[in-house]
Amino acid sequence: MIVAFSVQPTGDPSDPALVRGLVDGTDSAGVHDAVAAAVRVVRDSGLPNRTSSMFTEIEGDWDEVMDVVRRATAAAGRYGSRVSLVLKADIRPGHEGQLDAKIDRLETAVSHLDDQG
Repeated sequence: MIVAFSVQPTGDPSDPALVRGLVDGTDSAGVHDAVAAAVRVVRDSGLPNRTSSMFTEIEGDWDEVMDVVRRATAAAGRYGSRVSLVLKADIRPGHEGQLDAKIDRLETAVSHLDDQG
């Protein structure tokens, strides 16, 4: 399965030991700090993944992907008292390597259209 998800904390950080302002030097944690914490969990999982400006995608079986999403959400949750999670899943049993294969098929189709004029 492939899961695309995004997390966004709101409110004051729930972790009082949180190092604040890691990126911009301010005295408050930003959404980018929370997203960085979530993406670190995803990248450390070893599962195929990619991050764009709006979503992080991860590929694997149901249990391992959902565990990573849970842990990434918890990591982002340290940066707020509440977390919004948006999740979209493509559940296709028996198929692996689709994170790249779907993009390859799309690029082939776009090229075909370009060739048609």
